[in-house]
Amino acid sequence: MQHRIIVLGAGYSGAIAAGRLAKRLRREDVAITLVNAEPDFVERVRMHQLAVGQELKPRPLREMFAGTGVEVNLAKATSIDVDRKTIDVDSADGSAQLPYDTLVYALGSGHDDNGVPGVAEHAHQVANRPGALRLRERLAGLSQGETVVVVGGGLTGLEFATEVAETRPDLDVALAARGELGDWLSPKGRAHLRKVTDGLGITVHENAAVTRVEADRVTTADGRTIQAAVTVWTTGFAVHPLAAATSLELADTGRIMVDATMRSVSHPDVYAIGDAGHALGAGDKPLRMSCASGTPMAWQAADSIAARLTGGKLPNAPLRYFNQCISLGRKEGLIQFVTADDRSVDRALTGRFAARYKELVCKGAAWGVANPTMGIPVRRRRVAADLVAPEGTARMTA
Repeated sequence: MQHRIIVLGAGYSGAIAAGRLAKRLRREDVAITLVNAEPDFVERVRMHQLAVGQELKPRPLREMFAGTGVEVNLAKATSIDVDRKTIDVDSADGSAQLPYDTLVYALGSGHDDNGVPGVAEHAHQVANRPGALRLRERLAGLSQGETVVVVGGGLTGLEFATEVAETRPDLDVALAARGELGDWLSPKGRAHLRKVTDGLGITVHENAAVTRVEADRVTTADGRTIQAAVTVWTTGFAVHPLAAATSLELADTGRIMVDATMRSVSHPDVYAIGDAGHALGAGDKPLRMSCASGTPMAWQAADSIAARLTGGKLPNAPLRYFNQCISLGRKEGLIQFVTADDRSVDRALTGRFAARYKELVCKGAAWGVANPTMGIPVRRRRVAADLVAPEGTARMTA
């Protein structure tokens, strides 16, 4: 009998957690299954590049995990019973129910329309591969001088607006930001951002909270109308809704409440990582939804599960931030250094060096999925005998 670990979702955090668990636990003792609806690992941090027509390297999950001991199950989860410890899935082979002993919930997030009228009907998004591909097709059909309006002045909005402006200088690109452009950045960061957007000819509408989207325009709270052949909505992320239908304890955002080891505070057999988990970082501030948060959360969860199953010492690595990496097209970038709790400090890297830095970060994130222990050799450990129940199911302890 083996301890059944199911990792639900194969984004950065889910894929890393599955691979790291396989590196730390003996195959005879555990059965690790990675459940994901799509057959490929998607580099979500590059969706703005995909949307403007750049090709990304395919990364089939079954090839990535071949020989690791992780079984890839291409299926979509439709419901979870965290009290009976089962997951209902649909796949090309039909419906099935998967039992687990430990669940790593890593379904992540999608775009958030914030309840604004017209977003679902008329706006595009780059939160996932299907959305980016639909936007790519729409952009390809635009003629010279047509306007692309990007709603949202955060990292996603900035990266997409600058990418499309650089790739398609024949288009008019506008950015509608709720506050001032880059208002969370340091003075140096804000100045460089302004320089790049001006150089790319991007029209920036500041203090422009969009309250309605129509087929050919957006309307702001103060009554402004901005014409748009294409509207791209990048105002934030909403968690996957599956957890809300369970008895898991959730935060107001719908994220699963977890402790310092990424373990659910209400169901000890469930761990939540990446955008799905409500974890506290430095200063007891919730970690933001990002790859920068998801990767260390995955390490923490995998190492905690392995420690509890093998009787080892629980990890106690602090979850903190170092910088925010923003690509501003292929030739420009901005690396804003931050405090441990993600507040900007007066240090930033800019220009081509920053662009190369960001590209290395993106490549490193993908490399980290294939190398979940960062290339450091580790020894697979046996599940401790006193943690195995008579029927062969390992019990999780505090």
